[in-house]
Order: sequence, then C-alpha cells, then structure tokens
Amino acid sequence: MKYKLLGKSGLRVSELCLGTMTFGEDWGWGASKEESKKIYDVFREAGGNFIDTANVYTNGTSEKFVGEFIANERDAIVLATKYTNGLGDGNPNGAGNQRKNMVQSVEGSLKRLNTDYVDVLWLHIWDFMTPAEEVMRAFDDLVRAGKVLYIGISDAPAWVVSRCNTLAELRGWTQFIGLQIEYSLIQRTSERDLLPMAHTLDIGVTAWSPLANGWLTGKYTNGKNDGGDKRLENEMMEGFVDKSDRNTAIAQEVDKVAAQIDKSSSQVALSWLLSKGVIPMVGARKVSHVEDNLRCVDLKLSPEQIKQLDEISQIELGFPHDFYKADLIRNFVYNGTFDKIYNHRYSQLTN
Repeated sequence: MKYKLLGKSGLRVSELCLGTMTFGEDWGWGASKEESKKIYDVFREAGGNFIDTANVYTNGTSEKFVGEFIANERDAIVLATKYTNGLGDGNPNGAGNQRKNMVQSVEGSLKRLNTDYVDVLWLHIWDFMTPAEEVMRAFDDLVRAGKVLYIGISDAPAWVVSRCNTLAELRGWTQFIGLQIEYSLIQRTSERDLLPMAHTLDIGVTAWSPLANGWLTGKYTNGKNDGGDKRLENEMMEGFVDKSDRNTAIAQEVDKVAAQIDKSSSQVALSWLLSKGVIPMVGARKVSHVEDNLRCVDLKLSPEQIKQLDEISQIELGFPHDFYKADLIRNFVYNGTFDKIYNHRYSQLTN
C-alpha cells in the first residue's frame, strides 16, 4: 500500500480507503461483527490507514464497530465519518446540512466511535436549503474546537463545492480537502464537471461504488458468482444496478482484460480508477472480497489496456465541453496557435 496527500493538505492517506457501510447486519445485509473485524484486520495488515463510515450506516452499528476496532491504534487511523442523513425519527432538524444537525450528528458519532475527534468529517449529501455561509462557518467552528481536523463533501454539484471553498478561502475558514463521488468505469459522468473542479481546486477525490454495486466484479458476466449477493437482492440497492447493454459490454471488456493478465475483474476495475488519480473506496461483506480487492495496488495496467477500457466506457461530455473541442472555437480562442500552446493542464481539465 502506498500513501498520498489528501487534496491540499498534509494528511497522509492510503491509496485505498475502506468503506464500512457493510459493517453490521441491521439493514438485512452486510457483515457480522466477527466478519467485519476480519475485514478491518486484513485492510490494516495490507497497510491501509483510511477508514470511512457515516452516522447512519447500519443505523449506527458501523460506527460502533469501527470505534471498537480502532481503539488500540486510534492515532494511526485516518478516521472519516459523515453527517446529513437522519435516522428516520421524523425530526425536521434531525437531517440536513444545517448547523444544528451538524453539531448533534458529530456528538452522536463521537460517542459511537468512542473518540474525541474525527480526522475527516464529510457533508454527506447537499440539501439545497442551508446557506453555504452557515455550512462553512459551522465546519470551521468544529475544526477550531478540535472535534474535527479536516472537512470534505460528498454527493454535491461542482458549483456548490467551488462556491463553498471560495467562500471559505475569502473568509479564512476551513476549506474542503476531499470530495466523495460515485465513480467507476460504468459511472463516469463526474468527468464533466466534478473531476475538473477537483483538479483545479486541488481537492482529493474518493470514489464510492468503484465496482458499480458488483457489476464490475465479473459475477454477473462471467459466471463467477460466489453464491449470490444479498445486497443486490435488497430492494434499496436494486435500483442502483443498471443491467443495460452498455453496462454489460463494459463489464465484459473488464473481464476480457482480466483474463488476458490473469487477474480478477475487480482488480482491473480498481486499477483503472487508481490510474485516474482517485482513491477507490473498497467495501465488502466477506474477507475474501476485500483480500481480492486489495491486490489491485500491485496491478499496473498498460497504456493500451487503459485506452481499451476508456473507449468502451466513454461518455458524451456535452455542452460546453464538446464545444471547446471544435476547431473553429479553438482557432478563435487561441488565435490559430492552439497546437503550439496546448499543454497537459488543458488536457486534464477538458478531455
């Protein structure tokens, strides 16, 4: 396992993050406490130090398990949790991005995690109600109080993230150093605005559902199912798996590359993400799953293989991105000198 800085910070995190939404069986699927501990131990033995949970995962059980597992090595762990979502008690201020929910969520998380602070607090989902000023000032107050060290944001539009960070920069408040998004070979729409924004503002990117809810593991396309996935059968998750012809073709291409190099489809899909400079969030119900996933760090896809996967999964970027690529527009903007001044930064932000 290698380590990298998380965005514009000095925080050193492992190149893979352990997602713990599967820790606990409260939602009818997931891993028992014993299996969760084994998964955690395997991740730690591989050198992983970045652990992600949330206040609502398995009704709080995930945080409780994580708190117990890290108790004897708290200082070595980069612990991330989230606030926003409610636990379903009908309290209008028991969910959302506002200061009240942020503070009460953090207090509850600290108790369940049995710790005095969290390393990274993520805003889980943007609520389109709370003013950005309130959110960023409340985050800054928690950082100044020592209950949170760094902040990040998940599942929000690029314009929201950039506005929040610009506001914080101008007022001397704590800025987001991390962005958490759905990103995989099957879900690449974040390449339109979220990823270019993150590159520009130097925000570290973590990718949830890097295997597209199991679609990129090969178990639905090459017959290597390990006995069925209760999570897929669960009503809440079923809607997240799109069995379209496009997605099937992408999964089959991943299987093809995996067969060529004698690796698992999961390792190929995760290695592709690593090549994009993001941190995949690996989660599992079984130790065997996480053991397989972790081996992706030893796999470096060739430029040809990356291109092969890029092409099968490419998306239309749409306006204004496609507009920028037109020769007429480039001639206008660069006065006929585009080929002479074209550079890597332009490629990174527009291709």
